[in-house]
Amino acid sequence: MDIHQKHESLKQYLAGFGSVAVAFSGGVDSTFLLKTAHDVLGERAIAVTARSCSFPARELAEAKAFCEGENIRHVVCDSEELNIEGFSKNPVNRCYLCKNELFTKIWAIARENGLAYVAEGSNMDDDGDYRPGLTAIREQGVKSPLRRVELFKEEIRALSKEMRLPTWNKQSFACLSSRFPYGESITRERLGMVDRAEQLLLDLGLRQVRVRHHGNLARIETDEEGFSHLTDRKVRETLYARFKQIGYAYVSLDLLGYRTGSMNETLSH
Repeated sequence: MDIHQKHESLKQYLAGFGSVAVAFSGGVDSTFLLKTAHDVLGERAIAVTARSCSFPARELAEAKAFCEGENIRHVVCDSEELNIEGFSKNPVNRCYLCKNELFTKIWAIARENGLAYVAEGSNMDDDGDYRPGLTAIREQGVKSPLRRVELFKEEIRALSKEMRLPTWNKQSFACLSSRFPYGESITRERLGMVDRAEQLLLDLGLRQVRVRHHGNLARIETDEEGFSHLTDRKVRETLYARFKQIGYAYVSLDLLGYRTGSMNETLSH
């Protein structure tokens, strides 16, 4: 099945919902899913975005702007992960705790608005890594339409480009809590450090970045283009000085570069 056949299958699947609340982060996948759902269901498809200290303000602003531009009803709810019992201790099932809380709230919003389903934007590439959040999604009865029609990330980007979605080439993003090694406690202050450090790198012109937080050490992951940018000595010196102001004593560049789920590499499956 080619990508256009998959897209048609997605539309048919969503049409069968009748109505849906889409968990919307403003990223590549959820934007594509939301736009397709709204094209099919109109005002019977709404977006729900969770606001928390692990979700940067820039991402929330982009999510709001997209919905305003597309005339999609957008509900922003507060879902503060740090208030979830055990979350701040950063256990290996941290993502499960977060998703369980999040989708409980989205289901409540869906029911308040008479919507029959809740959907989220995981795709086929999410099957290959440790993803405890997917367990919560299944337990909550949340639909994963992109996985249902077997769409992969690059296919979603290609379709998004055809649809002229602004996110077609947007960098991948995951919540800031994923920047901490399991067992290292997560606090509002530390999340703020990571957020400011990543924003600094983006402002310097890097596109795909992660700042992994290891106590007083920041480990930067970036793509090949980012590596090239950081070979300039003045850039590195400026970066180090700014990271020290943020609160890091040491700054390192990961030789393997950017990759999703790098914090899972220490886990034994």
